Amino acid sequence: MAKELPYLPTYKNVGRLFERIATAKQPDAFTHKFLSETVGLKSVGDRSLIPLLRTLGFIDNANKPTSDYAMLRNPKESKKVLAAAIRRAYEPLFAANENAHQLTPDELKGLVAQVAGSDAAMTTKILGTFNSLVKLADFATKPEDSVEAAATPSSTVTPTVPPTKMRPEFHYNIQVHLPANGTEETYLNIFNALRKAFQ
Repeated sequence: MAKELPYLPTYKNVGRLFERIATAKQPDAFTHKFLSETVGLKSVGDRSLIPLLRTLGFIDNANKPTSDYAMLRNPKESKKVLAAAIRRAYEPLFAANENAHQLTPDELKGLVAQVAGSDAAMTTKILGTFNSLVKLADFATKPEDSVEAAATPSSTVTPTVPPTKMRPEFHYNIQVHLPANGTEETYLNIFNALRKAFQ
């Protein structure tokens, strides 16, 4: 079954986008105005860069920068966090070949066409977008070798509570409908009867 892969109608400014993200002040929201005035990409075609940032996980649905966006501003982390984002966004591609970023142009073209089920024109757009991102990223450190993973290796994590047999707990909700014309003695008798029943 064909999988959807991210692409841009024009990808010539992908490098400029991430270059400016690294140097410009982080915005409250990554808007068309910010893209045009601060990043300097004024073309209507460049507006598709904003949904791409969302797909990569650098801005949320409200276009607010995420923690990964902040890492793009750190020269030591930016290329690694971009590589991890590419792996997530193009997960079907990497599922088909975990070394998709290292394939020859012809091999990658065939893989994209296979995974996306795309025609020649769409395959070219996907390839162009993917390659524009890959050349900015550092795939040397795989996601499972990241700092977070190293800090808490799965081999050292042990359950704090040993598995036990299931102990079901039952909760009862009891509703008491008191007669509107009842006397105090009537009410006391009802509650005393309930108390005795649950002793």
